[in-house]
Amino acid sequence: MSYQEKNTTVSLVIFTLILGFFIIRVAQMLLGDSFTSTNVFRLWGIVIVATIVLMILGTILMHILSAIVQAIQTGGEEEPEIDDLEDERDKSIDLRGTKVTFIISSIVVFLAMLSFVLGQPALVMFTVLIFAGLAAQIVGDVSRLYLSRRGF
Repeated sequence: MSYQEKNTTVSLVIFTLILGFFIIRVAQMLLGDSFTSTNVFRLWGIVIVATIVLMILGTILMHILSAIVQAIQTGGEEEPEIDDLEDERDKSIDLRGTKVTFIISSIVVFLAMLSFVLGQPALVMFTVLIFAGLAAQIVGDVSRLYLSRRGF
C-alpha cells in the first residue's frame, strides 16, 4: 500500500468513526428533546477537536506501525523506507477525490440551505452542514482509494 493510500485509509476510518459518533449524538438529542443550540454547538466543537486530534494521532500511529511491519519483513537489517513521493498520478487522484468531495458538499449544503428556506430552524441547517462536511470527506476518500486501486 502506498503512502497516499495509507493516509487516505486513516482519514476514511477516522471520518467514518466521527460521522457515526455525530449521527448517534444527534439522534440521542432528537429523542431526548435536548436538540438545543448549546448542545449542537458543543457537539460541533467536539467533532472539530476530535477530527484534528485523531487525524494527527492516526497518521503518526500509521507511520509507526508501517515502520514496524517493514522492519519485521526485512528482518530489521534495513532502515524503514517512507515512500512519500507524490507523482502526477497521485496528484491527479487527489484532485479527482477533492472534486468529488466538493460536489457532494455543495449538493448537501444546497439542501441544508433549502431546509432553512422551507421553514426549518437554523439549528437543523447547521447540523446538516456538519453532516455534509463529514459525509463529503468520506465519499472523497472512498473515491481516492478506488481511483488509486483501479490504477487511475
